[in-house]
Amino acid sequence: TKANNTFNYWVDILREILPASQVEEVKNDEQRYQELCEKLCEYELIVDSAEQAIERPGDYEEQKKYYSGKKKMHTRKNQFIVLPEGRDIVDICIGQFGKISDITLFRNNRKTLDTKQRFLGDKAYIGEALITTPDKKPKKAELSETQKSENKKLSSRRIFVEHLICRVKIFRVASDRFRLARHRYSQVLKTVCGLVRLHLNASFILSHDI
Repeated sequence: TKANNTFNYWVDILREILPASQVEEVKNDEQRYQELCEKLCEYELIVDSAEQAIERPGDYEEQKKYYSGKKKMHTRKNQFIVLPEGRDIVDICIGQFGKISDITLFRNNRKTLDTKQRFLGDKAYIGEALITTPDKKPKKAELSETQKSENKKLSSRRIFVEHLICRVKIFRVASDRFRLARHRYSQVLKTVCGLVRLHLNASFILSHDI
């Protein structure tokens, strides 16, 4: 009981003082928000999604919403949009149904950034005009050496979002099967993202001071 009370006490405090993303940090200031969106258009942001296992819902209709065909279990899906080289978390979408595809999740939450914003993504995002994706191997054919080389270069730029997701998953509450109350999921995951951003920004400042 004491551990649970302590956990919930600090989650509420950290959630209040540590924004989970750059967008959340400026969302209440229209001018700063617009300036951020304009500045971000100078970069190709990296987008990717990750899933976390949850307890199987009791209701059958709820089970169908959360069942991930990719993971073969009930999950919540989280989308991360990060700066090049994973320098910071730009925007997140937390706790979506596991059955939603990556590209649908992106399209449903696209409006938070400028309509001209460009992105890097994996093959799950093929079909989005503003997302640079790898060349897909055609049926009964092979990719050319040039295409393989370009895919490799793209992968080396895109890998930073996976590194950042790994930073989030260092926290067991963000990687193990989520056993807390369902309504706490978003707050807990955003708190973890806030802590990751605190570490990223501190590391960035220290490295530039040196």
